[in-house]
Amino acid sequence: MADPATILAVEDDEEVRALIREVLAREGFRVLEAASGEAALAVLEAEPVDLLFTDIVMPGLNGLDLGRLARRLRPGVRILYASAFGPHLVAQPEAKDFVRKPYRPRQLVARIKRSLLMEASAQAPS
Repeated sequence: MADPATILAVEDDEEVRALIREVLAREGFRVLEAASGEAALAVLEAEPVDLLFTDIVMPGLNGLDLGRLARRLRPGVRILYASAFGPHLVAQPEAKDFVRKPYRPRQLVARIKRSLLMEASAQAPS
């Protein structure tokens, strides 16, 4: 049996982060957490991660900058961004790499699974 995919959930809202952890762990994923972009970088340096799931709008290091730095540290990492703002309002993640808040748990799981199936190179920023 294959090891479960490891998801790094980056969300500055503690309640939302706890919900993400619960939903993804229930689906069998290994879930790592960070409350900030800076904390996420430390996790990325220390742990193998299959998918970075990050809020875009956060204090300090925002999710888009985190995504760029994550790709330097872990070129094969897949990235899924989340925000209450549409992707066109917060820079340029592709629609396929974006989930709008609020999302339902079932929607989140489906988007995570879809992102895990995509080649990381297909997600690379242009």
